[in-house]
Amino acid sequence: MLDLLSDILTNLSMRGSLYFRTSLTSPWGIEVPQFENVARFHFAHRGNCLVEVEGAKKPVCLEQGDLVIIPHGASHKLYCAPETRHAALPLETVIEQSGYNGNGVLVYGGDDDDRDTQLICGHFSFEPHAKHVLMERLPPIIHLKNYGETAGKWMEASLRVIGDEAGGRKMGGDLIALKMSEAILAQAIRSFIESRDADDWALGAFSDKQLSRALDAFHKSPAERWTVEALANAAGMSRTSFAVQFQKLMQMSPMEYVTGWRMEIAKKVLHQLGCSLTDAAESAGYASDSAFTRAFKKETGQTPAEFRKLKMPARSNS
Repeated sequence: MLDLLSDILTNLSMRGSLYFRTSLTSPWGIEVPQFENVARFHFAHRGNCLVEVEGAKKPVCLEQGDLVIIPHGASHKLYCAPETRHAALPLETVIEQSGYNGNGVLVYGGDDDDRDTQLICGHFSFEPHAKHVLMERLPPIIHLKNYGETAGKWMEASLRVIGDEAGGRKMGGDLIALKMSEAILAQAIRSFIESRDADDWALGAFSDKQLSRALDAFHKSPAERWTVEALANAAGMSRTSFAVQFQKLMQMSPMEYVTGWRMEIAKKVLHQLGCSLTDAAESAGYASDSAFTRAFKKETGQTPAEFRKLKMPARSNS
């Protein structure tokens, strides 16, 4: 059985896609456009730069060994110094000017090559209709300082392997880099939700020892007959204390969380060819199709049939 975080990320159909390594020399600035249904990361393999993300209060100084995650695919700027901020060029222009073709290292910037900034950059895509409060509530940018050291020697080694493998000439190198990058996102989110910052974004239940125990039990058996009392028992708390603490840390009731996740499970079933409405209802813990349909429409604004029709590929008439 998957643990809590693994279950969430697996159900969201996370897929890593490493898109380049860079060697950037001053002066330089890059503007990265917004993308939907993706999270992005930049790891400072060498050197440093500033990262300015739309929606964040101020730029982040990315030092060597630091990692930033941009969970919602927001537009952002990377630049070597404050004075180069307004001269940042769109990513497409930078790729064109550098002659980068997707292989090896993207080399770009000015003539100051005393010390270049080497970044490992990638993104993770998610199923467009999938959602979870954990991903939705993450801040515009997560900055993990000295990430390799903080996460342990194995993570530092993983990041270095990604730097060596991505876009290289060795067989299987890109696949190795992609799978390791998926592990990096999971580790980065875990580091965030275990920090005090999680409380500021209404994600405190994931780091609370008792509440997380209840969430873990629910995710392992989501179709069971969960009630607030059953969740409280899993947490080792009284019903009232559990409900109050959950509402305080998550700004939603326990059963709102339960219903939301059950609908995400049902969506995956509805996407599968050959699966019936009853299959989706049972996967979400509903004994009748009608009760499931009512709950699904209340949560998503669509009936299961309407949702399935939008997602199913059109059949060929030939």
